[in-house]
Amino acid sequence: MKHAGKALGAGFRLIFLSLVIILALLVIAFLAKIIGTFVLMLSTILLAGWLLFAVFTVYFFRDPEPRVPSGPGLVIAPGHGKVDLVGPHTEPQFLGGPCQRVSIFLSVFDVHVQNVPVTGRVALCKHTSGQYLNAMRADSAEFNENVYIGIEAGDPRGEKIGLRLIAGLIARRIIPWVTAGEEVVRGDRMSLIQFGSRVDVYLPLRAKIKVKPGDRVVGGETIVAAFE
Repeated sequence: MKHAGKALGAGFRLIFLSLVIILALLVIAFLAKIIGTFVLMLSTILLAGWLLFAVFTVYFFRDPEPRVPSGPGLVIAPGHGKVDLVGPHTEPQFLGGPCQRVSIFLSVFDVHVQNVPVTGRVALCKHTSGQYLNAMRADSAEFNENVYIGIEAGDPRGEKIGLRLIAGLIARRIIPWVTAGEEVVRGDRMSLIQFGSRVDVYLPLRAKIKVKPGDRVVGGETIVAAFE
């Protein structure tokens, strides 16, 4: 008979089409589950990484209150870290010739706030652009980005103390908190160097050095030199 079976065929086509749609939805749901699981896992990893970064950042930018020693003629460490060089130096910029140099290396695990080593007046605060060599190299002071701070001491009066804040391979920003002409007090917060870096201290020849290479010093607390 004419058109026989066409209705049933249409029904089968509808059944087949509905099956295709259902299978497609199941595939989409399966893929969504996989993608969703991946996204959830990735989000968990990213959140955990962010939490670790946040904890490390808070730890890195910690700013302990120093226990500043009292006494006449003392020069305290401007930075936290390890002394890796003590010796003669020539510094024409502020001290005007031969002097003594104490160099302190700050790792990424050290406090990176610097403290004023002597009471006096900031006579010089100068930024110099440069390279970003590894701050573990003692000669990085000659080539790297740095900020030089010169202090005319009030105790002992007339002595000059030079400080060079040196950027490193990771440290790319030096933030001085003092300006030329400002009166400062021993132990005051002076600056911040972000991440691994170095601080050089330039002292007059008559200063008595109290530290040696390998010593760990605490900024604002450890006596690095004295005028006796």
